[in-house]
Amino acid sequence: MGKVLIIGAGGVATVAAHKIAQNANVFNDIMIASRTKAKCDKLAAAVEKATGFKGIQTARVDADNVAELVALFSEYKPDIVVNLALPYQDLTIMEACLQTGCNYLDTANYEPKDEAHFEYSWQWAYRERFEKAGLTAILGCGFDPGVTSIYTAYAAKHHFNEIQYLDIVDCNAGDHHKAFATNFNPEINIREITQKGLYWEDGKWVETEPLEIHKDLTYPEIGPRDSYLLHHEEIESLVINYPTIKRARFWMTFGQQYLKHLEVIQNIGMSRIDEIEYEAPLADGTGTAKVKIVPLQFLKAVLPNPQDLGENYEGQTSIGCRIRGIGKDGNEHTYYVYNNCSHRAAYEETGMQGVSYTTGVPAMIGAMMFLTGKWVKPGVHNVEEFDPDPFMEQLNKQGLPWHELHDIDLEL
Repeated sequence: MGKVLIIGAGGVATVAAHKIAQNANVFNDIMIASRTKAKCDKLAAAVEKATGFKGIQTARVDADNVAELVALFSEYKPDIVVNLALPYQDLTIMEACLQTGCNYLDTANYEPKDEAHFEYSWQWAYRERFEKAGLTAILGCGFDPGVTSIYTAYAAKHHFNEIQYLDIVDCNAGDHHKAFATNFNPEINIREITQKGLYWEDGKWVETEPLEIHKDLTYPEIGPRDSYLLHHEEIESLVINYPTIKRARFWMTFGQQYLKHLEVIQNIGMSRIDEIEYEAPLADGTGTAKVKIVPLQFLKAVLPNPQDLGENYEGQTSIGCRIRGIGKDGNEHTYYVYNNCSHRAAYEETGMQGVSYTTGVPAMIGAMMFLTGKWVKPGVHNVEEFDPDPFMEQLNKQGLPWHELHDIDLEL
């Protein structure tokens, strides 16, 4: 039984809070904190109504402010902090955990606000401090990163002596009936997609132009979808932890309508992350005032909120790992492990669409792994460094069942 503090009140936090409350045999005390307490109160009420879990506490905290975080952690004394805020805030939350003796978990690696760039080095720099403090920090415990890394660890443990080729494939075949919307925070989503691609081959990183490489891949129950090579953070740790990997890539599907809107957004400068000055007319008509805005942050404010997409979302996601290498019998084998998630089923259970569901459920399971003593290791660790078996067992129990295909054409 443990106390968990969730930071964030968006779509992923909503799913995680529902799933944590559904597992009251592990989590006996819950707090939800974010910049806007009213959002936390609304979420807590919805979770209590849906699950019957009573007494969820809420708080206001600025996750950019270490002092505020330290004060909250010191008062609540959580066994683990589940960081479901923005990637910009990973380091401040980790710092506050160190100052207060709290264990830590997140779903995405750190990204500075002023640069569209993400990598684990900033968080890995905290390894020695967490180890000396006897605290566990679990990095990247969503779906991708997260479950895809655990799939890889499971394949290495049970099926392969050498993983040589790894392709992580992510398909969203859903339809939210909007002209343009992102499935998670628009600012983070657009920054991720518009930067250059990156993959690992023959011991070095290979950079590509944004969305330069693409091909049709066939997804179970969905069919062929145009899939684009992106830079994604889990590759960075996987090629270190599995040095036999000769090539590792990440692929994600995009529809032509989405890509056309994205092209326009870039062409008109709305994907910029630098600050510009805008002379805005005053509401009373008496003149103007100079206002500083970041175009991408302004765009985020006018795009549909990902939290509001679930009600009309149809279709499903399909995310998995396609692996080729030397099996336990010494022969070459292929292996495809994946999950398909229904947007409709996710919404009916948690009020959120499938992309939030596939991230929020693994975050809960990771916290469960820590609190039940299965994933306790002082230091800063990516999820593939832990035993995958108990996590894989819980995926089947908690709404994200996985499937295996052996010795098939991986198309890659």
